[in-house]
Amino acid sequence: KRSNLLNYDSINKILLRNKILAPMLLSKNYPKNFIEIEDFGNQTILNLFKKKKINKFRVYMQIIHLLNKLQSIRQKKILNFNNKVYEIPKYTSKILEKEAKLFSEWYIGNKLKKSEQKKFKKSYSEIIKKLIKKINQKNDTFVHRDFHISNLMMVKNKIGIIDSQDALIGNKAYDLASLIDDVRFETTEKLKNEIFNFYLKTQKILNKKTFKSDFNIISVLRNLKIIGIFTRLAVRDNKKKYLKLIPYTWSLIKLRSENSANFKDLNNLLK
Repeated sequence: KRSNLLNYDSINKILLRNKILAPMLLSKNYPKNFIEIEDFGNQTILNLFKKKKINKFRVYMQIIHLLNKLQSIRQKKILNFNNKVYEIPKYTSKILEKEAKLFSEWYIGNKLKKSEQKKFKKSYSEIIKKLIKKINQKNDTFVHRDFHISNLMMVKNKIGIIDSQDALIGNKAYDLASLIDDVRFETTEKLKNEIFNFYLKTQKILNKKTFKSDFNIISVLRNLKIIGIFTRLAVRDNKKKYLKLIPYTWSLIKLRSENSANFKDLNNLLK
């Protein structure tokens, strides 16, 4: 309730104050568990890409400019509609670790014998901790956390953002990884590189080598988390439609990890 109503509206207010299109609050009834917000229609960028022959890179250029606006947000606090201060939490190492562990908690259940699972979980946990320690960028940037084309909508020729309630202050590479390595929409490696390089061109001060390393680590951790979440949806909630996305998610993990010494231990364990 709090996350989807109070926090969602708080984040939307911060976005709107920073001239980013987000749904405005129209009315609220917190005791009865609902808020009414502005309707952005149903034209997501994902739908746009599926329906029309469109220059995708041009659209991604627009999205990168929007991402830069998001990442320039400095405001971290706002009064929510219950007149309490809401502060955007930090994306701590513990949160990253907990998310990555969704993979070992849910996915390995029907892949390994019971006797092997405990050993796998212990090794996996140690490897994840080491990978997180290799992340360089500071946690000082607004992170939407689900910044992909299913949550970006065309609203009167502008791009609006939805589903922002889980925003945190974290690593600059996170939302870019969400966008480029989007498990719901397959893109070529060529397009992925073009979007990544275009983003780099828009950055004045950025250590490209350490940023690329962070991007790869975050993409892999995020996609391991996603495999865990999609499996949980199938096993716990009987929502099996996401299982078909898992093979592409694996290919993204392979793309980011196969030629890097950072992932040697992880790849050996997964094999």
